[in-house]
Amino acid sequence: MDGRGRIAESLRDGFARAHRRAADFAIGAQRHFRPWLKPLLELNPPRGIGLAASTALLLASVGYGAACGGYGARVVQELKDVRDATANAAGFRIASVSIAGQYQLTTEEILSAVGVTGHSSLLFLDAVWARTQLKSLPWVADATVLKLYPNRLYIELTERQAFALWQKDGKVWVISADGVVLETVVAQQFAGLPFVVGAGAEKRAKEFLAVIDKYPALREQVYASVLVAERRWDLKLKNGIAVQLPESQVEQALDTLVQLDREKKLLSRDIVNVDLRLPDRVTVRLSDDAAQAYEEGVREREMERDKKLKRKGGAA
Repeated sequence: MDGRGRIAESLRDGFARAHRRAADFAIGAQRHFRPWLKPLLELNPPRGIGLAASTALLLASVGYGAACGGYGARVVQELKDVRDATANAAGFRIASVSIAGQYQLTTEEILSAVGVTGHSSLLFLDAVWARTQLKSLPWVADATVLKLYPNRLYIELTERQAFALWQKDGKVWVISADGVVLETVVAQQFAGLPFVVGAGAEKRAKEFLAVIDKYPALREQVYASVLVAERRWDLKLKNGIAVQLPESQVEQALDTLVQLDREKKLLSRDIVNVDLRLPDRVTVRLSDDAAQAYEEGVREREMERDKKLKRKGGAA
């Protein structure tokens, strides 16, 4: 017994219990970090990787206890840094990155999206996660990420194409053909794109502009295509004329418009609006000046007619 009347514990038993506790802790740590260590188990590692992996496991076990103590994101990031440093020491540092299909995005934007820095390890880069991150970028329609061991990364992008300018609530964006907003600032290189306006116009622009493309002479005169109440389109021409189109049978209405312009030079006249919403008629509204001139002409013709009638009456 010891000096306080307690039975003295065997040193051998004490060491045995301590050993079991350490083993249990290590098993828990390995289970927690199994997703991170899986790439190591699937590789035929180069010479010296065993020592590096052992070091990483030891540090991860210590870090696991720290993370459980509530140190949170900072500890996790430090563990990742240690993990990458260990893999880099074994020859898995990303030494080169090849990028194909890159036109609009910068290299910095691409590497930032996949989290690649000068200290990143190829071993622990999650290619599936990196692909998901790239596809979250507006310009990227699809992406391929390949890890070429021991130290090369290959990224192939399928970028969306700038298709049109879309205006809504006074703001203008660059959009793709599938309606994705690509840029919130319109650069000079996109200034010549077709212009669509209104809620929902970004999703329906491709289909409608394909119809307008069937009429090249008219297309050259169009300044903007305006979706009204998400139901039908109006055309705003460069000369200021507005053309109201029906909800259905749009091509028939455009056929009529093009024919009137070819035969009557309708779109070259002093008018402000052409209404094609009714299938059996075309309504044209004159400009204020043209309307005034028309009214004056009507009055002059009426006065001339009255004079003729008076002359005839006096002669009789």
